Amino acid sequence: MMFVSKSVSLALFAAVACTAFAQDSKPLPPPAGQPKVYEIHRASNPINVDGRLDDKAWKKVAWTDDFVDIEGDAKPKPRFRTHTKMLWDDKYLYIAAELEEPEVKATLTQHDSVIFHDNDFEVFMKPLPNQEDYFEFEMNALNTGWDLYLDKPYRFGGKADNSWNMEGLRTAVAVEGTLNNPADKDKGWTLEIAIPWTAFSSRQPVPQPRDGTEWRINFSRVEWKAGQPREDNWVWSPQGVVNMHVPERWGYLRFRK
Repeated sequence: MMFVSKSVSLALFAAVACTAFAQDSKPLPPPAGQPKVYEIHRASNPINVDGRLDDKAWKKVAWTDDFVDIEGDAKPKPRFRTHTKMLWDDKYLYIAAELEEPEVKATLTQHDSVIFHDNDFEVFMKPLPNQEDYFEFEMNALNTGWDLYLDKPYRFGGKADNSWNMEGLRTAVAVEGTLNNPADKDKGWTLEIAIPWTAFSSRQPVPQPRDGTEWRINFSRVEWKAGQPREDNWVWSPQGVVNMHVPERWGYLRFRK
């Protein structure tokens, strides 16, 4: 299924930015181990972005480690499994993810809503590791997205640019169950994201990767639980702190032929 819509929630965005700045201004605890590494290979066949992960090219691609709590192994293991895998070709960075979820639900349908108010999947990318700026993308099970550009982390006075859009972005979701129906038990949802190399050009000149190119990257899953006032944050490479805006603690994405 695919749903596309577009709008901007400026008041909510400002509130989220202020909260993030307050979190980032606190001293950081020690990191939770070494950042993880994923070696991404070229796609052997075209990818049909439909959210189903059944393309031939995905079959032999390794999954990442299962996501853990954002603070690391000192916190409880996530209730539901999440993992991701990646490919690339001359046009796109491809990201696939599988999210175990017994009750798949989502409410937000406007593009650039504050997507983590729903259960969501998030990508944080720093294509040029030696520069301060980076990119963020979030999506929910309705395939509603939120794309952001940040000139630097909030704790260094960074400001999020909510006007940036990933031109040419392709995304899709497939629900293994029934969306927004608590009467049955679901298996979860899968997603595919295709980000063109040209998507960054209005904010940062990002060259197409070559064999050996290295990015900083991390993935996050926000999961809400009934009766629990705060969300769970599950990530690929643990941050050691409840804050995704610490790019020096993200994992490494290494491009291979």
